[in-house]
This record gives sequence, structure tokens and C-alpha cells, in this order.
Amino acid sequence: MDASIQQERFFEALIAGDRPTARTIVTETIEALGSPADLTAQLFWPAYEHIEKLYRKDSLTRLAHHCGTKLLRVLVDQNAARCTLAPPIGRTVLAFCGQNDADELGAQMGVDLLELAGIEVTFAGGGVPNDEIMERVHSTSPDVLLMFAAGSADLPDLRRLIDTLADIGACPDLQLVVGGGVFTRADGLAEEIGADLWASNPLELAHKMCTQAEHRAPADQRTVGKRRSKRSAA
Repeated sequence: MDASIQQERFFEALIAGDRPTARTIVTETIEALGSPADLTAQLFWPAYEHIEKLYRKDSLTRLAHHCGTKLLRVLVDQNAARCTLAPPIGRTVLAFCGQNDADELGAQMGVDLLELAGIEVTFAGGGVPNDEIMERVHSTSPDVLLMFAAGSADLPDLRRLIDTLADIGACPDLQLVVGGGVFTRADGLAEEIGADLWASNPLELAHKMCTQAEHRAPADQRTVGKRRSKRSAA
């Protein structure tokens, strides 16, 4: 199976809203790959990135974008139902994302891969105010606060959240992890805003988080950027 041809066929089916063809391609690909995680990494995520890239460049109509993302969301949900979760590795994640449907779609793929790796995830989607996020962090004490941000419009609230956590010294052992298109497009942005870990795609993120869980370092060695500097200065 030629991966690039399969990806192109899948992309065309998605933006046309051709549900039967899209399902057929998914069936062909899962039979060839044999793994729901590989299906996400080699078919779903490339299609998602291509759709979002063309839409940002005004090279894709809103209709085609909506057809593609809505259909892909259904297929991602169905793929999640195929998954057999790994035994828990003792890592808990509280996850949020940007406010639009495409942000949630990208974040969901990341969350699915984390769960496949044995990480316990609570995913609340987008549009949750910072005070409610902080309240949940305090009440549940997750190991990781994970934020997916596809666009620059999400950054001001995310910066405020990270700064507030640093200013009040809240949950010093909480790891702040970010992912999503805006961090892929802007090199150094994740570290600049004070994130502890970041990745260019969900597969890389899941791998990094699992590797880190297996070789867990002390909290003061797990953090970089602005939060670490503020704690050191204090």
C-alpha cells in the first residue's frame, strides 16, 4: 500500500464529504497496518494537518473544511472504539484545547493515543475558563495539565494560566504540556511561555510522555522556561 496515495485518496474523500469512500479507505488502511494507533498516525493526523493548513491559507472553502473535519471526527471516534487500552502506567492528565471543532478534533487524536499508552486522561475540550481549570487542578491534583492550541487566538488565555500558576506557586510539581499547530509553526514558543514539554504531533507527544513516565525525574529537573525561572528566583 502506497501511503501517500492512500492519504491523498482519504483527503479527497473527506473534503467531498464522501462517507462510504472514506470508510473504505479506513478499512483498507487498518487491515494493512493492524493498529489503531498507526491508523491515527499515518492516515488521520496527516489528513487533519493538510486540511487545516489549506484552510489557514484560504485554499479550502469553509464547506470543504466542515465536511472534512466533521467526517474525520466520526472516523476518529470509531477508531477509538477499536482500541485496546494498555495497563495504567500511573500517570494522570487533565486536558483542554482551543475553542473550535477542529481544535477538539486534533486534541482528541492526542488524547486517544495517550490512553492507548496507559495514561489516564480527563478531556474537557475547549472554552473552559481559567478559573475552572485551576479549580479542577487543585481538586484532582493531576500529574499533567495538557493544553492543545491550534491557533494564536488561544495563546493569551494560555499564557495567563501559566503565569498565574507560577505567580501563586500553585501545584509546583504539576507538569505543563502543550501541543498543537501553533507550537509547531512557531519554534521556541512553547518554551517561551513556560511549558515543560511539547511535541509536533500526537504520536510524538504520547511517546515523550510515556518515556518520561518510565524515567521520571525530580520535579525541579522536569521543568524549563519561565515557570522554572520564577521558582528559582523565589
